[in-house]
Amino acid sequence: MVDARGLLCPMPVMMVRKEVATAPAALEVLVDDPCAVENISRFAASQGYSVAVSEQGTDVKLELTKQ
Repeated sequence: MVDARGLLCPMPVMMVRKEVATAPAALEVLVDDPCAVENISRFAASQGYSVAVSEQGTDVKLELTKQ
């Protein structure tokens, strides 16, 4: 789980990039910045992950799954 709440881009993407380097089959990410949702989704797709996005109050949970 990557908790990037309270951080602005590019920090959340860098945190996800570090975790993706270990090649997990799935990864959950929490953010609260709309820009981070878009950037992480784009990055994850480029690395072969599908992304499911769900809102949880003011936070957004991204579930990355290796395709």
